Amino acid sequence: MRHGKRFNQLKRKKGHRDATLMNMSNALIKHKRIFTTLAKAKALRKHVEPIITKGKTNTTHSRRVVFSYLKDKNSVDELFSIIAAKIGDRPGGYLRVMRTGFRPSDGAELAMIEFVDFNELYSGKQEATETGGRRRRRRTRRGGSGASSSSGAGKTAASAVAAAAAATKASGSGEEE
Repeated sequence: MRHGKRFNQLKRKKGHRDATLMNMSNALIKHKRIFTTLAKAKALRKHVEPIITKGKTNTTHSRRVVFSYLKDKNSVDELFSIIAAKIGDRPGGYLRVMRTGFRPSDGAELAMIEFVDFNELYSGKQEATETGGRRRRRRTRRGGSGASSSSGAGKTAASAVAAAAAATKASGSGEEE
């Protein structure tokens, strides 16, 4: 029974669950983004975020503690050098889980888990430089405010009448001469 167990067991025993999370953690640190099921992504986030927090302090003890979870020297080096430098000022929430749909074969809900600071397309830093600092206007269903559209329509009709009157005057003055 599951009484008092507050974490997702992923239908695995402890050794298999630890090995799965370790392999997924290594893949996430290596590739910065992986695709998996939603349940595994949520379990991985709870497993990896304390490891990343430990990786912010570069001491021998913290490296040994992180190595006991990851068991991969290259992942530990990358965590303490590249990732720790990029997320050094973030107080938590290092990972983002986004749902991507359902798997066609069994209908399992899929998700993408990635580091927040390594996705330049999704962060607001890149968007401000692309638009050149201009703000977008929000569109409404009405197509604009009623006062500006009616006055705009009145101005165009008045200008059309004035243009027609000027054309008849010009043509009329030409005939008289």
